[in-house]
Amino acid sequence: MLTEPTLAKLRDLRLDAFAAAWGDQQKNRELAQLSFDERLGLLVDAECLARENKRLARLLKEAKLRLGQACIEDIDYPPRRELDKAVVRQLATCRWVHEQQNVIITGPTGVGKTYVACAFAQQACRKGFSALYRRASRLFDEMALARADGSYVRVLAKLARIDVLVIDDWGLTPVAEQERCDFLEILEDRYGQKSTIMTSQLPPKTWHQHLADENLADAILDRILNNAQRLALKGPSRRRPDKEEQTE
Repeated sequence: MLTEPTLAKLRDLRLDAFAAAWGDQQKNRELAQLSFDERLGLLVDAECLARENKRLARLLKEAKLRLGQACIEDIDYPPRRELDKAVVRQLATCRWVHEQQNVIITGPTGVGKTYVACAFAQQACRKGFSALYRRASRLFDEMALARADGSYVRVLAKLARIDVLVIDDWGLTPVAEQERCDFLEILEDRYGQKSTIMTSQLPPKTWHQHLADENLADAILDRILNNAQRLALKGPSRRRPDKEEQTE
């Protein structure tokens, strides 16, 4: 058998997992008893799985999630949190990403808003979508820097291409005039095209007042809230769990 030349050609074609699985088949007598079609199927499966894992690793690396270990399966549902398991299961399908909808997660500090947001973003990556995490303050700093160095249009285009943009901790500080304009530009590019996850301690009903500009507030909220699914988390801070919360 011309094993080595074939392996070399497989590697030249960048079918590394296929080549490795074929090598394993040569050493396994049980696999050698399988038909050609069965063995070929196993080799193709090995290559597909390796490529899916590599793609997921790349998407997660590019997403820069604050909580990279966050995942849908590890979200818990103590009664005081009032998080509907059925809603989470529905969001886990990522149909909202297919339909270019947004997700708004609100609640007091420490209830796990960032974890849930990162879990949804990670799930989107597992489904093959791109994601990117930014704290709101860092996002606005990035936009200010981009305006200063002439890369503003390029940064806007990058944000517009991301399937799921996570904007964390929005509303912690007053919004400056330029930040309102930047926010509108970001949302305008994404409206009806991509999905955005936002977390905030402020309930959505107060966002108009927080933006402090009637016209811009109307435009911003029209683009972020009208097609959004909302989760309002409750309960005490999970950074300092009390005994009652731990037993629920």
